[in-house]
Amino acid sequence: MAPILTTHDLALTYTTKRGTVDAVRGIDMSVEPGEILGFLGPNGAGKSTTLRMLTTLLAPTRGTATVAGHDLATEQAAVRRAIGYVAQSGGTDPHETVRDELTLQARLYRLTRAEAHARVAELAEDLDLTDLLDRKCAALSGGQRRRLDIAMALTHRPRVLFLDEPTTGLDPGSRADLWNLIRRIRSQDGTTIFLTTHYLDEADALSDRLIVVDDGRVAAEGTPAELKTRYGGSPDATLQDTFIAITGRGPQPERDPAPVAV
Repeated sequence: MAPILTTHDLALTYTTKRGTVDAVRGIDMSVEPGEILGFLGPNGAGKSTTLRMLTTLLAPTRGTATVAGHDLATEQAAVRRAIGYVAQSGGTDPHETVRDELTLQARLYRLTRAEAHARVAELAEDLDLTDLLDRKCAALSGGQRRRLDIAMALTHRPRVLFLDEPTTGLDPGSRADLWNLIRRIRSQDGTTIFLTTHYLDEADALSDRLIVVDDGRVAAEGTPAELKTRYGGSPDATLQDTFIAITGRGPQPERDPAPVAV
């Protein structure tokens, strides 16, 4: 089976008043259909920039990539139809209801009105949002908002789901619920999931395979057990110690907001 996502020498360089910045220096990777890929790296390593290129939000300055069989440079509209994207900050309107947000998203992907209503009901049941459909987004808890963000990204049944720091700021119970949801999305629909996170326990628990980037390039890749054995000295090593051995530093997350409950 062909990979669902590939990159070759993918790079992005931009110019500031202080000079040229090589944000990504050349990423080569391949992701298999139905895989949960953990994409890790210290701050400034290039992981967020890579994700934004793969979701068509930034144009690469060098290299090639395909997503769901579509060329990133020449078939951007097709790439967008094939992917779902959940950004760190979310994308809901606090003044709208959950139902209206989901319906609008479905209509934007050209579902008919009847199809949109059916899809909203289906997603609400799958993601435990049915009792919240008529609630304003501003009244949702942090965990509920993240479930809504993911539901919006799934309205058109994407083949690849990009999750950028999906559990930042959530309390442990809400994080565990979201982990179970991510696993269920993959197992039920075969969706490929591309996950960035600063929580190494999250990457360890969810990922079939990890790619660690540093200084704009791939520094290591393999299953969590393979990386722990290769860089940590034992399959029982922690991913934290393994990550530090690969990059020389910890993940150094931005300061998280206060945890919120579901």
